[in-house]
Amino acid sequence: MRIVRHRTDQGPRLAVLDDEDVLIDLPAGLDLPTLLADDGRLAATAHTARRTASRGVPLNEAELMTPLDPPTVRDFSTFPEHTAGIARNLDPNAGVPEEFWQIPAFYFSNPYATIGPHDDVPVPPGCERFDFELEVAAVVGRAGGDLTVEQAAEHIAGFVVFNDFSARDIQFHEMRLRLGPAKGKDTATSLGTVFVTADELRHRASGTSYDLTMRVLVNDEEIGTDRLDNMAWSFPSLAAYASRGTEIRPGDLLGSGTCRNGCLAELWGRHGPGFHPSLQPGDVVTTEVELLGGTRNRIVTGAAPHPIRPGVSS
Repeated sequence: MRIVRHRTDQGPRLAVLDDEDVLIDLPAGLDLPTLLADDGRLAATAHTARRTASRGVPLNEAELMTPLDPPTVRDFSTFPEHTAGIARNLDPNAGVPEEFWQIPAFYFSNPYATIGPHDDVPVPPGCERFDFELEVAAVVGRAGGDLTVEQAAEHIAGFVVFNDFSARDIQFHEMRLRLGPAKGKDTATSLGTVFVTADELRHRASGTSYDLTMRVLVNDEEIGTDRLDNMAWSFPSLAAYASRGTEIRPGDLLGSGTCRNGCLAELWGRHGPGFHPSLQPGDVVTTEVELLGGTRNRIVTGAAPHPIRPGVSS
């Protein structure tokens, strides 16, 4: 199944796409995490809608929102060449650290920063090196804790395109304290147009992931491309690690991390800081992942930062 959420006169509405990319609305008041939490409910609801509901607007005419509001967002690092490229911003001879192969490391991102596939993206306050990150996120469909990799595979409901916008100068500054990234990733994470259930990708399974082409463009100029099956860690591995000592729940997002050539900071590390300008107001960032759709967001001017000083309360 392919599920979208769109704006209507009655408020946000989930819909299932038919074979011609036309929306068929699901009953009002439903959200994706709730449907995923009850095994089989999403499929049954979509099947009933296909039989009984009228067809709506075509996908390219709908006012699309995020397919879901994730309760938590974990963003991993699974593409080794991306990891090495980022590290070269600090050390031109850096490679993939040994720790990359030991654990699928992640950081928590801000669920409040989730925005729609076509929403404007403000430049974060004080940021001068704004960037995008081309990723795919797995969506958790079943709660569980301390899962094995084999068990975790059954907890992944589907996938959505994921663009983690990043304030690189702020990120690198705060990480000198060996914390974060935090505020550098706090303004906008764009989710793709469509939530695609895992069974839709089964025929493209390859290696650790899926044989899907990924690409990102700025102002319709291609910046980078990769394949999703270049992930060194599988999505079930990410889910198992995320659940260790805690639990994952329906609607949680598990980002793949940026693919090779999927952001400017990696290209700056590999080719020098002048390789491509950072994002500026007016730029349009487009991401595309085969079978999963994508995003298209315009960068706009953001707010100025208010001064904050140590030891000053007012």
